Amino acid sequence: MDDETNGPDDEALDSAPDEKRGFRIGQASLPARPLEAGLYLVATPIGNLGDITLRALETLAGADVLACEDTRVTRVLLDRYGIRNRPFSYHEHNATEAGEKLLTALADGRSVALVSDAGTPLVSDPGYRLAQSAIEAGHRVIPVPGASAPLAGLLGSGLPNDAFLFAGFLPTKDKARRDRLAELKSTPATLILFESPHRIGATLMAASQVLGAERPAAVCRELTKTFEEFRRGTLAELASAYEDASVKGEIVLVIGPPLPEAAPDEDTVDRLLLELAATLPTGKAATEAAQRLGLNRRDLYDRLLKLRQGA
Repeated sequence: MDDETNGPDDEALDSAPDEKRGFRIGQASLPARPLEAGLYLVATPIGNLGDITLRALETLAGADVLACEDTRVTRVLLDRYGIRNRPFSYHEHNATEAGEKLLTALADGRSVALVSDAGTPLVSDPGYRLAQSAIEAGHRVIPVPGASAPLAGLLGSGLPNDAFLFAGFLPTKDKARRDRLAELKSTPATLILFESPHRIGATLMAASQVLGAERPAAVCRELTKTFEEFRRGTLAELASAYEDASVKGEIVLVIGPPLPEAAPDEDTVDRLLLELAATLPTGKAATEAAQRLGLNRRDLYDRLLKLRQGA
């Protein structure tokens, strides 16, 4: 049996497609039409095998070549829906060799469907390189959307979703992890990260210290699976909860956007205005104070005039 550590399965690449291409849902057998030439990026379930679209099933059954990360994982999905297409192994360890063969198939006018082990291809997997090469070679690249772990985590987190940034995996070393968090600290959006279960405690602690202990967050574990879990709280609360916890399963960490800074009190504003006005004209003093405090320049200008009149 071929798996993700072996080279590509050339028989899967060279074999002629079954003339009776199709898939099965329950007791119903449905035909799959042959696809036009191109690279089809097909989203697959992230846990619950029911989270597959009809279009994805038809694409997997109808493609001339079906490329995947781990053929054993993909066969589970194919068997569930009665798809006879034989998967071809394409993953980070053989991406150069296998990618060239897939590009040749595209050049020969064949249709290639690419799936990852779970979720949407190209998101933290080597499919990005294949898609980029296919575009550069002038081939069609067709997304077939569906399940996505980052979006599922965002939806279940209860955190703002009007603006969000998917930042993938953080570095594994503590300093590099903290440096990356510092880069993300001021991003005016909800952050979505992937994390492994044995690093989630350290990551939450670093995030609490770098991003702010009171920032809201959610640890989303085993999404769509039997033991799906959402744990919500501040970064400090979650860091404490996971400090010594034994955790299993895949994790999406969602962190809310930066909290608004508390407005400075009137005494602080007045002291700064008078300090700046001692060496700067009124207008420039108001401009400098506005930049430092994040307040309206016109309001500060009027306030400084009143302070001078009162003095």
